[in-house]
Order: sequence, then C-alpha cells, then structure tokens
Amino acid sequence: MLVRKLRLKNGWSQAQLAEMAGVTTRTIQRIERGHPASMETNKALAAVFEVDLSQLQPEDDTMKDDAMKDDATLQHDEQRALQYAKRVKSFYEGLITYLVMAAVFFYFGYDEPLLYWVFGGIGLGLVVQGLIAFEKISFLSPGWEKRLVERKLGRKL
Repeated sequence: MLVRKLRLKNGWSQAQLAEMAGVTTRTIQRIERGHPASMETNKALAAVFEVDLSQLQPEDDTMKDDAMKDDATLQHDEQRALQYAKRVKSFYEGLITYLVMAAVFFYFGYDEPLLYWVFGGIGLGLVVQGLIAFEKISFLSPGWEKRLVERKLGRKL
C-alpha cells in the first residue's frame, strides 16, 4: 500500500517502478495488493524511493492501521485524480468537436454574422471549461463542495 502511494506520488507506472527496482511488474502488483516482499525487493524499492528500509516493512498492528489510513487517503487522492482526468478528457473532446465544426462551417462558406457570434460564444464557454478542467479557476470544484459541506456541518472534514 505504501509502495503504491510512493509510486503514484512520483508519477511512475508499475512497469517503470519494476524496471527501476530490477523486479517484475507482477512483483510490484503483488506488493501493492498487500503481499509481503522479500528483503532484496524491499531494499531495491527503498533505494528507488530514497526512503529508509524500515518504512517498507510494517512490523506491528499499529503500522497496519497507519497503512490503512494511508490507503484511504490514497483512495481519496485517486478519486480526485480520476475526476481531474475526466474533466481534462471532457475538455479535449469539446475542443476537438469545436475545431472540427468550425472548420466545416467556415470551409464551406457559411459566413453569416450570427455564426460568428455562436462560435464565439461556444469558444468562450470552452475556454472557461478548460480553465476549470486544468484547475486554474475553482468554480464549483470538489474543494468548493467540501467547504460548503463544512460550513453546513460547522466543522472541518
């Protein structure tokens, strides 16, 4: 679980981590599912992540509880990352559609003034969608939702 968190924090795929540590991708998958790793594998992973070997070897139940908390945090981080990826994907889909439609309409000579206004308005909306997708503005973002819930409950989440 910690290995997965460290891997995602560094932005590495399982295959990239496996290559850097000199193990198989299957080994990384097993470790991330909670299977114990050999001492050699733990040493290699500690070297790759530049952490102390003891951090990769939980020894008691309190460490397991901490790992479960880390896993819950990771799941929350993964959910936020997935939401981000969906917003960016949606933006790119809209951008491609907009560019294709604009090219078709303007190529075939539809030069009505209303058409310019329509495509200008859609383009402006697309710019706003892009700013939201890439989190340059946080209008109605998950953080906004969290603050609204905290305000309603009167406590921090």
